[in-house]
Amino acid sequence: MKKIIEEVSNEGLESLLGERVWIWCKNYIYLGILTGANKTDVLLTDAHLVYETGELCADKIADAQPLPNDLYIRTSAIESYSKR
Repeated sequence: MKKIIEEVSNEGLESLLGERVWIWCKNYIYLGILTGANKTDVLLTDAHLVYETGELCADKIADAQPLPNDLYIRTSAIESYSKR
C-alpha cells in the first residue's frame, strides 16, 4: 500500500518553533530552542550537545554540554526530531 504525505503549513519543524527540541542526527544528538527553520537549515539557541541521554522520559538528561554559540544544523543531517 502506498501512502502520500502532503506538505501542510504549521507541521513538522515549523510547528516546533520556539519550543525546546531534541534533534537526532547520524552522529550526535542536539538539544535547544528551535528559533529558525527553512528547507536547508535549522537554528538552535541555548544549544547543547548530548553525550548521554539517560532514561529518555526522565526530567534530567545524563550529560548535555552547552555549546558556546547558536547552532545551525543542516536539515539533510537530521534523522528525527521532537519536542523535549
